[in-house]
This record gives sequence, structure tokens and C-alpha cells, in this order.
Amino acid sequence: MVVTKAKSNFILVNEKIILGIDPGTTIMGFGLISVVNKKMKFVQMNELLLNKYKDPYTKLKLIFERTIELIDTYHPDEIAIEAPFFGKNVQSMLKLGRAQGVAMAAGLSREIPITEYLPKKIKMAITGNGNASKEQVAKMLQSVLDLKTLPKNLDATDGLAAAVCHFYNEGRIASGKSYTGWDAFVKQNKSRVKK
Repeated sequence: MVVTKAKSNFILVNEKIILGIDPGTTIMGFGLISVVNKKMKFVQMNELLLNKYKDPYTKLKLIFERTIELIDTYHPDEIAIEAPFFGKNVQSMLKLGRAQGVAMAAGLSREIPITEYLPKKIKMAITGNGNASKEQVAKMLQSVLDLKTLPKNLDATDGLAAAVCHFYNEGRIASGKSYTGWDAFVKQNKSRVKK
């Protein structure tokens, strides 16, 4: 929350930063929006290029470090992350799940609430069509956030779309899973924790 002073009266301005992440082991896209008095404003979007690294563990380390760097730079209040889609290629799903887990671990280590959204849910929130293409999502974001240009790779707009989806779903019961810290994660995933 930001406090501003106007004519010797204090005005409270509610501000929240949302970090959206599109996890990947080739490209991780991310975007940040600021929400001031229930209005969205574009902050930044970019991508972490990982295709030049062969070692999968180096990629995971870089995803963790970049996510921590974003958190420490922009101090997001919440993180929205795209959940891995269930495809036929088990190896791809495993890699995406690891990338998502590492990004989530970075947020959880800073005790930032995290919400997962299925790709169809994000597309539906942005375009009204759960089967929209990456290009359609990017064009709608360009219009809504008044973006001058779009990036070459649309992974950055996918990360931004996760943040905007989270904004649109604020106050509603999310169909994705939310975690507020390690304790919440463990409580919601008891079958995954070894004792």
C-alpha cells in the first residue's frame, strides 16, 4: 500500500504488484502488472532464454535465480503461474513440471502467495476463448494494456497473460490451486510428502 499526501490530507492508494510466469525449460516468460485502485497498469515483460544451456539442472538453477531476482526487484504481492498442460509427451510434462516447481519454490521461499491457472483458463480470461492462439492472447493484451510493441517470442506475453488472468479472477474462487507458503503447500499435497 502506498500513502500519498494531498493538501495536508493523507490519501490511501491501494497498490499491488502481480508477477505472472509461463514456465519452460527452453524459454521462461514473465510479466508484471501493477494494480492501483483496481486498475491494471503494465510494468514489464520479458523472457529468460534457456535453449543455449544443455544441462537441465543449470536451467532449473537459472529459473530459480531469475525468479528470485524478479521478486527482489519488483516485490510482487502475488504470483500467478501457468500450470503445465497434460500432453502425450511424458518427458515434456516432466520438464515443464520441474520448471514450474522451481519457480514456485522461489516464490514460496519469499512467502508470496501463488496461484496456478490452466492454460485454457488464462486464454478464456484474456480473450473469452479457451482455445485462443498465442497470437490472439498477445493482441488482446496489447490492446488492453496499451502495449506499443509485442516481443518476438510470445512466451513473455504468456507470462503477462497469467498476471492479467489473476487480476481478472481476483475475489473469485480460483479454479487453480493457491499456496501461501510451504506449510500450505504441504497441507494441500500430503500424498506427495514423504515422512
